[in-house]
Amino acid sequence: MTDLEIVSTLPQDERVLLMPLVRTTKVFWRWAAVMAAVALWGAVAYVYQLRNGLGATGLNTPEYWGIYIICFVFFIGISHAGTLISAILRVANAEWRRSITRSAEFITVLVISFGAVQPILDLGRPDRVLNIFLHSQPFSPLLWDVLSITLYFTASSIYLYVPMIPDLARIRDLGLRPRALYSFVAIGYHDTPAARQTLERIIGILAVAVIPVAVSVHTVIGWIFALTLKPMWHSAIFGPYFVVGAIFSGIAALIIAMAILRRVYHLEAYFKDVHFNNMGLLLLVTTVLWFYFTFAEHLTVWYGGEESELATLYAKLTGAFAIPFWTMVACCFFIPFALMARRKTRNVTGCVVASVAVVIGMWLERFNIVVPTSLHPRLQAATVHYTPSWVELSIMAGTLAGFVLIYMIATKFFPIVSIWEIQEGRELSVHEVSERVASYLPDDLAAVER
Repeated sequence: MTDLEIVSTLPQDERVLLMPLVRTTKVFWRWAAVMAAVALWGAVAYVYQLRNGLGATGLNTPEYWGIYIICFVFFIGISHAGTLISAILRVANAEWRRSITRSAEFITVLVISFGAVQPILDLGRPDRVLNIFLHSQPFSPLLWDVLSITLYFTASSIYLYVPMIPDLARIRDLGLRPRALYSFVAIGYHDTPAARQTLERIIGILAVAVIPVAVSVHTVIGWIFALTLKPMWHSAIFGPYFVVGAIFSGIAALIIAMAILRRVYHLEAYFKDVHFNNMGLLLLVTTVLWFYFTFAEHLTVWYGGEESELATLYAKLTGAFAIPFWTMVACCFFIPFALMARRKTRNVTGCVVASVAVVIGMWLERFNIVVPTSLHPRLQAATVHYTPSWVELSIMAGTLAGFVLIYMIATKFFPIVSIWEIQEGRELSVHEVSERVASYLPDDLAAVER
């Protein structure tokens, strides 16, 4: 039997969730080709930068950080989609998490990889990244950042892999290709009650352990800015502010991914309106938290009245950076708050619109943190401007396209929704809390099971 014939004979949950692994449409190949072309163009731009030096970029004195560091903070922030959201929902035993955890965890692992590359892109001599280890300074936030991101990537990869083992073992037992791959990654697992109990205990430990690791990562990134004396960076609020912003953008990225997966792979029964409603509520809470931190940050700067800080502040409010600043405020507060505060617009369309706005706004937030401060140092400098070059924009586009491409490929080898967790939820819906749990499961199958 072919892989398609094998999958066609399975129960509905397995059939629907394994179908993307054995059937690929022309639309998938077209989008994959587009993403690969953009990623290749980004690679060409990077080779051009290596040959011509950082003079090929728009970076200058005193703007040493630009698109690359903005994208570094942005991508690492989005990575919180999987670890914090998935882990917290597991710890809280939120039953509606079952359909969304794996797609979130994939985002985490892949985005960390692309985010961690950004500081290397910012180096004219990328080989000098080794100096972090060869000539490390124990009190340097840069060293803390490298160590925390490495730990975060390791913990998140394990946290993605371990809950996937029962599904990998099931695919191995079905004999789907590539058989050698599934046989290797399933590590001899057999789904017995004792093995399942051990697995769930390990997952519980990982969920608790990964939360402080995720919080520490963006706290340390915030400290890279806050432990300098530059205007509007030297602030105790940056640690928690960056963590809240990371969760905010992570939720938005996950909602967008859920909507795309729902549409492309026809997973409407698994990413239901109740999931988007709940994620919309999380987005609403983080919208308010983001506004609180942003308001507090700018209020204290204005009230303090320090000259160099006021110059940076007014450059954002009414000066050269007014457009990106107020666009950020609209995208991160007014649009998501207006949509998510109403139950009527907390649907798939409303959540996606709000999430796209948040992703754009959070990129602009990182821009508004990095660029205005760099161009307004405490010591007087010549008036300069920063305009990203085609090289930086091409590499940024290539990085984003590379992430999307690898995420697409991952959905062709691994179930994007946890099959065993859905089945476990069905058992709960029959034996324990039927109405509550069943509401998160596909309607037609939930009705049959009841």
